[in-house]
Amino acid sequence: MHFSLCAGVFALVSVGLAADVNVVEEIVAKVNGDIVTRGDLLSLHRDNEAALKQQGVTGQMLTQTLSEEDRDALRNEIDRLLLVQHGKDLNINVDSDVTKRMAELQTTSGIADPDKFHDWLREKFGLPYEEIRSKIHDQILTQRVIGDEVMSRINTPHSEVEKYYEEHKGEFVRKEEVFLREILISTEGKTPEQVAQAEKRAKELVARARKGEKFAELAKQYSDAESKENSGELPPYTRGMLRKDLEDVVFKQPRGYVTDPIKQSNGFLILKVEERYEAGQAPLDAVENEIREKLSMPQMQPKVRELLTKLREDAFLEIRAGYVDTGAAPGKSTSWQDPAQLKPETVTKEEVASHHHMKRLLWAFPVPGTDKNGNFPSAKTANSTGTSPASGSASRTASTANPASAGAAPTQQ
Repeated sequence: MHFSLCAGVFALVSVGLAADVNVVEEIVAKVNGDIVTRGDLLSLHRDNEAALKQQGVTGQMLTQTLSEEDRDALRNEIDRLLLVQHGKDLNINVDSDVTKRMAELQTTSGIADPDKFHDWLREKFGLPYEEIRSKIHDQILTQRVIGDEVMSRINTPHSEVEKYYEEHKGEFVRKEEVFLREILISTEGKTPEQVAQAEKRAKELVARARKGEKFAELAKQYSDAESKENSGELPPYTRGMLRKDLEDVVFKQPRGYVTDPIKQSNGFLILKVEERYEAGQAPLDAVENEIREKLSMPQMQPKVRELLTKLREDAFLEIRAGYVDTGAAPGKSTSWQDPAQLKPETVTKEEVASHHHMKRLLWAFPVPGTDKNGNFPSAKTANSTGTSPASGSASRTASTANPASAGAAPTQQ
């Protein structure tokens, strides 16, 4: 299931920890192998408050809205953990999507050098590259779970899609854009004979791609560009973002076109046009999936809640007295067990820090069915941003994804 992702604005909100790592933090819920702490809920409160103030909400309305959001805070944290855990149980792999998202970020930053891009992330948002990547991984995984388990099972008649398109054509005016994959055969530090061999290999790869071999597999196996980790996939480009000689080729060719090897100072570059959008009114077939998503939302909300209720029923879930899960599964006991029979119900700040929980990530790409805070709204109120900004997963056990630098443009010099 492919989601329409809003690109552009994003924000990160830092939550610092006290210097004294011996200070303990209260665990308020246990969700299978993960935990929710009181600090998580306080952090979510601060995030929501900051987002509301940015929107100009003040006074009594601010107090009332925050109160409603605080009521559902534990529910939202449990929701997030259960969806991430379920995605891992289903062996859903989103690594290529994560790499693409990081490449989009790098394009936004305007920094081609990977190390400088990592420094830019840390300086601008106070988070290291690896932590941002890990949180984006969990957020995209959540999207995929909802897509596979809920969205894919909602059927919207084609007649309704056509009707919406005709009534909202203004929403589907597109700018000219091209989506590419690349293969780079490097010539850096090579002798003239080795350069000739590199050119021969590049021509052979072009021939193989044009005969029908998967370009993505060829890129993963043979490319010397950093994008090989993402099967050669690059972020979308509009005119003015690429060198003119490259634009003159890729903006004129149809989807599926593979270029001849392009000689550059660092090697031979091969590009494939994965998709190309003309400027102007997008045709119905190009936006049909996007429209289906819009029309599916009213049906999706209760079905997502049904999924989360089922996940709760199957989960090991304990909640400390005094805290309420407003999404609790009817009839399921979540009572806190005798502390003497369990591990300590508190964790140190040091333990929290060791699980990459020093910051919270708020993101601009929303999870379908959530409000802009990445929360699943109740019937009465929708919470104010993985999600725009959208909180990253609060999982303590999810391992950080291996960092993979994605180039902001086809490898070129």
